[in-house]
Amino acid sequence: MTNFILTEQRGSCRVITLNRPEVLNAWHSPMRLDLMAALESAEEDAAAGAIIMTGAGERAFGAGQDLNETKTFDPDRAELWIGEWERLYDRIRSLSKPLIMALNGLAAGSAFQVTLLGDFRIGHDGVKMGQPEINSGIASTTGPWIMMEMIGLARTTDLTLSGRMMDAAECVAIGLINRIVPREEVLEASLALGEQLAAKPRLAMKLNKQRFREVTEARFRDALAAGVRNQRIAYGDGEPNRMMEQFLAAKSKAKSG
Repeated sequence: MTNFILTEQRGSCRVITLNRPEVLNAWHSPMRLDLMAALESAEEDAAAGAIIMTGAGERAFGAGQDLNETKTFDPDRAELWIGEWERLYDRIRSLSKPLIMALNGLAAGSAFQVTLLGDFRIGHDGVKMGQPEINSGIASTTGPWIMMEMIGLARTTDLTLSGRMMDAAECVAIGLINRIVPREEVLEASLALGEQLAAKPRLAMKLNKQRFREVTEARFRDALAAGVRNQRIAYGDGEPNRMMEQFLAAKSKAKSG
């Protein structure tokens, strides 16, 4: 495993850290593969009674997709990309152990979606979350699916079409963050919750989580099929490539200026 993902055993908790702080822990293919391996290891290790996921640095849990990877996609590569997300989301959804997201900053796009696949989210008042994919020309399908399961159609439409980010107070108000603590206490609060959950009967925990997966499975698969269809259309047109190049150029200009 590379250093894109860090793991540590803390008591009964396996802490998994997304480790690309120089790009706000944005995903690329090697990082997703490493995360799947870390989740597999935690699932198979009896010493890990709970899993905590967080991001390296103080600015972000994760900025979502690394656009330097997706800006060159064609329709065939975009379809393979959806398959990569399917495997990661399947791995997260099939965990038998409680998964706590320790939110240490920004959670955007696919990183936002991953946080919603967790069982609990603990953050601080500086956290921002949302689905800004439309701003980079990416059509959303898995994002709206998981948001609709949690916050309904009206809010999902708002977040998907506007691409706006929510502050921590809004996330708490609509039930997307379970608890706000001081910034420096996020990980410790997550570990404390993890210890409580790890002490629960493990078969009951597994069966409860299995049932949550069953009742959401059909719409999950529908979202993935739509993802393949829509990304092939989008990348066939080339709009995502153009929008990502513009976004990255503007970002580079702002940084150099």
